[in-house]
Amino acid sequence: MIDQRPKIVDNKSRIGDLEIDTVIGKNHIGALVTVVDRKSKFTIIKNVSSKEARVVTQALIEMIRPIKAITHTITSDNGKEFAYHKEVAAALDTKFYFANPYHSWERGLNEHTNGLIRQYLPKKSEFIHVSKDEIIMIQNRLNHRHRKVLGYKTPYEVFFSEMSRKLAS
Repeated sequence: MIDQRPKIVDNKSRIGDLEIDTVIGKNHIGALVTVVDRKSKFTIIKNVSSKEARVVTQALIEMIRPIKAITHTITSDNGKEFAYHKEVAAALDTKFYFANPYHSWERGLNEHTNGLIRQYLPKKSEFIHVSKDEIIMIQNRLNHRHRKVLGYKTPYEVFFSEMSRKLAS
């Protein structure tokens, strides 16, 4: 549970503490898996065929594997799609935490990011018709959007600057 998560995660002082979720398409057909870094707000999005736990597990591993070396924690809600969280944690050699039931604010950054994604893909969107290029375009727009909370830097700038620094040390 989130109560056992290291307190440093609350400070948002390091990259590699991730919040994850899914965004569901119209009529529960198709889904997006979203991963957001708490410090930099850097976002990774993947379109998947369903919210089924096996599908989401595979997507998460594929999405996070390239940044595995700097990943410390993953925090999700209690959705059934995260039933194989132990496989994700083992594959990525990281710790997995769950927010308390009905406490979406404990993963507020991810909820906010999903809202930003909905600016591009409203609730009535059928994700089966969304191309990989469209997902990349949305991801790039979010990651290259200047943020006041980041001192008007972009999530991309903050994430890769911190990652370079971390990997160099």
